[in-house]
Amino acid sequence: MKVLSIDPGIGITGFSIIESNRALITLKAYGTIRPKSKDSLPIRLNYLYKEVNKLLDQFSPQVLAIEDTFYSNNAKSAMVLGQARGSILIAAAQASITVHEFAPRKVKMSVCGNGAASKEQVSYMVTKILKLKEPPRPLDVSDAMAVGLCYINQNRYHDWSNKRINNT
Repeated sequence: MKVLSIDPGIGITGFSIIESNRALITLKAYGTIRPKSKDSLPIRLNYLYKEVNKLLDQFSPQVLAIEDTFYSNNAKSAMVLGQARGSILIAAAQASITVHEFAPRKVKMSVCGNGAASKEQVSYMVTKILKLKEPPRPLDVSDAMAVGLCYINQNRYHDWSNKRINNT
């Protein structure tokens, strides 16, 4: 199964492509999408949408795993993040791929065993789990990788419990 995982943002969106074949997890690609900060919000959202479409076309993932919105004291920032997520979700919907959303605490718990882990702790664990030579930069990329690993961890558990139920 190939997963496109995304840590959304209007300034920097981290992404990764992770392939999982049972016990083998392979990082296929990763990077950032960076709309120009001087562009208007609609132009930035459109850029994000087009770049996600390019990733969908290039890698043909079966699943999009995306970090869910977090609650912020700044309502305007939360709304803009929601709009960025909306651009990404529309691209996935038009490509007819399944979307799974994960709360930041759940992602951190899945990868680090601590829902309050720092971004640096997440980066460290992602580097170890994926056997990378060095931590991916910026932290938005390791956050995206963590979202993909969270999906894979959840999917493994789901597969295991279904097999267990069907075999008893």
